[in-house]
Amino acid sequence: MSEVQRKQDDELLQLVTFSIGDEEFGVDILKVQEIIRTMEITKVPRAPEFVEGVINLRGKVIPIIDLRRRFGLTSKTHDKHTRIIVIEINNMIVGFVVDSVSEVLRIPASTVEPPPPVVAGMESEYISGVGKLQDRLLILLDLDRLLSNEDLNVLGQI
Repeated sequence: MSEVQRKQDDELLQLVTFSIGDEEFGVDILKVQEIIRTMEITKVPRAPEFVEGVINLRGKVIPIIDLRRRFGLTSKTHDKHTRIIVIEINNMIVGFVVDSVSEVLRIPASTVEPPPPVVAGMESEYISGVGKLQDRLLILLDLDRLLSNEDLNVLGQI
């Protein structure tokens, strides 16, 4: 085994994990700015269906995207576990509503496999891989691909 291969196998991915329905997802912790409890979300007229609205976070207006709707699932009433994960995509701050945030996890890069063509009915273009843990699978999202340039343009106008 080459030195490069061994280094890749030993590399740890640091992920924030969260749930949407019965599925568990992970995103690179470096993309996450903060995780906040849900707050009052102001609806925006004529926004795309998956945009829940906007919030005012310390003086900044941030568009909020319901990941359930983005993935084509039915919406769910927010509860005490609902969280908003605030991230930066292409120099834009965006909040994603998730059912709950689980933990920060370190997993070896060697346990991640490329995504199958279809995962849980979602298109795989924004899935960067599937992490195999002892008793569960973790779908790794590529947040930069989760929103198209068209989506980002619309959000920039909100």
